[in-house]
Amino acid sequence: MANMKSIAIIERGKDGTFGIFTPEIKSTIIGTGKTIAEAKADFENSLCEVKEMFKEMGRLLPEELRGIEFEYKWDIASLFNYFNWINVSKLAEALGITPSLMRYYKKKGAYISDIQAQRIEDGLHRLADELKAVSL
Repeated sequence: MANMKSIAIIERGKDGTFGIFTPEIKSTIIGTGKTIAEAKADFENSLCEVKEMFKEMGRLLPEELRGIEFEYKWDIASLFNYFNWINVSKLAEALGITPSLMRYYKKKGAYISDIQAQRIEDGLHRLADELKAVSL
C-alpha cells in the first residue's frame, strides 16, 4: 500500500507558540510548542498516541491513518519565523513585491490572498532551484 500524503498546517499563535493541525483528516492530530521543532515533535507524538489508542481498544486503524505522511504547509508569519535568516525586504525585492507589503504579510494574522501566497511560494521555489544549481 502506498503512503498517503496529508496536509499539516503550521501556524503561529497570538501568544507566540506554534500549532500544527490536519484539516483534511477526521482523526484529531495536533501538535503545539514554543518552536516549530517542538510543535512537530508533539504532532508526531500525537499521531503515535492516536495509533496506540486504536491498538489498545482492539480497533482497526482508520484507512486515513495507514501509512500516512505529512506535507507541512506554513502561514507566512510562521515561515519567516522558522527561516528567520531570510531577509524579508530582500526576498520581497527578488520576488517583485514591495518590501513593506512583505513585512505586513510577515505579521501573524495579516490577510494574504491565495494568488499572492502562490506568487510567493512559486518565487521561493524558483530561488531554491537557483540555489540547487550552484556549484562551488
